[in-house]
Amino acid sequence: MQYETSSDMRLWFQVETLNVEAFMIRSDATFGGAYPFAPHFTAAPGFRMHYADEGPRGGEVVLCLHGEPTWGFLFRHLIQALSPTYRVVVPDHMGFGKSQTPPGRSYWLQDHVDNLERFVLALDLAEITLVVHDFGGPVGMGLAARHPNRIRRVISVNGPTPFGQPDLFERVAANASVSPWFQWIAKAEADGSLDAVLGQLGFNVLSTLKLNGFENNQIITDAWLEAYGAPFATSADCLGAIGWAKGFATGAHRFETPSPAAVRAIRDTPALAIWGDADRTLQAEHFLPLFSALFPASPVKRLAGVGHYCTEDAPDSVAALVSEFIRQT
Repeated sequence: MQYETSSDMRLWFQVETLNVEAFMIRSDATFGGAYPFAPHFTAAPGFRMHYADEGPRGGEVVLCLHGEPTWGFLFRHLIQALSPTYRVVVPDHMGFGKSQTPPGRSYWLQDHVDNLERFVLALDLAEITLVVHDFGGPVGMGLAARHPNRIRRVISVNGPTPFGQPDLFERVAANASVSPWFQWIAKAEADGSLDAVLGQLGFNVLSTLKLNGFENNQIITDAWLEAYGAPFATSADCLGAIGWAKGFATGAHRFETPSPAAVRAIRDTPALAIWGDADRTLQAEHFLPLFSALFPASPVKRLAGVGHYCTEDAPDSVAALVSEFIRQT
């Protein structure tokens, strides 16, 4: 679907908004038992950062990083599938999920990389299998650039893997020119409506998910809608989502520049790409070449009919692919 003006986009948001009351997210909320994991918190990044931490200690760690406008709930099926064998750690980025949304902070890519680095060092996570989705990709690869010795595997699930590729910015720009989401944020920032629309994300989160390429309508329930809407109860709670979109519109995000030694180390790391071909936000033709340039011998699994939120559209397929890859490598 194409939008000629920002007013067209605003109308679509108004038509598709959720019919729910605003509510605050509780740290112990399970959303009908769908997210039964005990809440954990750390102040290491300079704010109250929430994370799930399931499975046995002392071995390998699977670190799952979400993107826009989601949180750890996105990985609930993967946590259930992997935690009997591996320690699965799933943080919520600043301004998302059950983490704090501090005022007066900037929410650019480099800020999220800083936060993740402090989080990983505070928990002393090593032997990490990175599982990245959406902007969790550049955040996770930023961590890998700073601490390649802590990364054992990289698994992209519709998540970009920027790591100093020479055509990175060309591909990001080419994708933005055809992606409805990136087209909208550019227009909305230009006409001044971005903050107002995303400041109501608690009500229109389903519209945002659909615009980005959420396909599996059968799983939508009241509890599911509450899980994705609750973190954005007020406009003050939406600073993270606003910041991520605004950072692209204004050029405020900064990709981490890896050293030659980090590139050599990560290039030798086992890697897997899982990509839903119906992703309208991060299109395969623009981002899978970045993955293959960094990991030329690594497998790519494309899922037909699966959208941007592949762990929602095809949770069993994604869990099986991730589990088997970790076991084999």
